[in-house]
Amino acid sequence: MKKELFNPLYWKRSLLMSFLGLGLAVWFLFFDTYSLLTRVQLEWRKTELIEEKQQLDARAQQLRQELEELAKEDQGLEKIAREEYGMKKPGETVYKIEKPDR
Repeated sequence: MKKELFNPLYWKRSLLMSFLGLGLAVWFLFFDTYSLLTRVQLEWRKTELIEEKQQLDARAQQLRQELEELAKEDQGLEKIAREEYGMKKPGETVYKIEKPDR
């Protein structure tokens, strides 16, 4: 055991293994396809996408509620048809009054 510690070949081999291990660790942390940096970037993007999905879900729910309200009320549907799409009843004349910009 003591002779082995003083053997130069033992030290060279252990130093070589240490450098190889360190090199592999650096490679996997920074340069590999699934490196630490890539994983952090993917997690960041995942968080952004989850937040965006939540916002879109909230907007979709809001639009569903508006649709349900319009389906219940004929007056609301008629108002949107007249104001946004310029529809009118047969025989009706529509006058649009625009406010001047100040």
